Amino acid sequence: MARISKEVSAAPLSRRSALQLGLLGAGAACAAAKAPAIRLAVKYHMIQVEASVQSKFELLKRAGFHGVEITLKEEALAAELVRASARTGIRVHGVVHGETDAYTKAIDLCDAVRGTSVLIVAREQPGLSYNENYNLMHRHIRMALPYAEKKGVPLLIENVKASFLRRAEEMARFIDSLQSPYLGAYLDTGNAITWTDQSAEHWLRVLGTRSVKLDIKDRGHRFFGDPDAASPDAVGTDGGEVHWEHVRAELARLHFSGWATAEVKGGDAERLGQMARWMQRILRLPA
Repeated sequence: MARISKEVSAAPLSRRSALQLGLLGAGAACAAAKAPAIRLAVKYHMIQVEASVQSKFELLKRAGFHGVEITLKEEALAAELVRASARTGIRVHGVVHGETDAYTKAIDLCDAVRGTSVLIVAREQPGLSYNENYNLMHRHIRMALPYAEKKGVPLLIENVKASFLRRAEEMARFIDSLQSPYLGAYLDTGNAITWTDQSAEHWLRVLGTRSVKLDIKDRGHRFFGDPDAASPDAVGTDGGEVHWEHVRAELARLHFSGWATAEVKGGDAERLGQMARWMQRILRLPA
């Protein structure tokens, strides 16, 4: 088998491709007039209060969030999630699925809750070479894409420790090689620093409009990070190790208008409110 080149392919997803992803359609354009260009969310498990789904959504709304992201663990709650979303306006914007390379159930759940993506991981298999991992994951995703397209649910690859795609250029080339408007990137700002030698702004610059959604994480932040896992070399702003000033500049250059989901330690109503205000500050969003 020919060796896989690690050079990045040509152009990133165009705006037309983003429209095909179902994230910038006419409905989204109408909603944009009423909502911030960047919408804030949390992972469902981060809402650490004993309450009904609707009460949790109402809490999120009061805190300043616009949505939530779930996993297959919440599959049994699908109908309740849809009802709570309709009553509160809190969107279930996607499903996180990094456990396996079988995506059908996650796609179905995303479709059922009216989400707009399934987060996936290009996982590295121990004992396999880079080329072997590349080809294996390429096959898994290529086989899943027709069903994702049929359901209208994009698959977004996240930059994580367990992935063999450890550089932005590699992820961009991998995404482009599958030539589907239903495949993009899910950029984790903190993982870019912790698990690679490239900054979050570099990942954004290279991935361009392939980056459809963001996980907001900053391990260097005193309150919302993990100082024990912080990088000793990273130079950040806004109280953390992520250089948010540079990140904001890249997001502005890209005219980014997707979801930004916190992936930090959760908590009660007070902590979630503080979290929303922190995200508004680092992204310079209106309160």
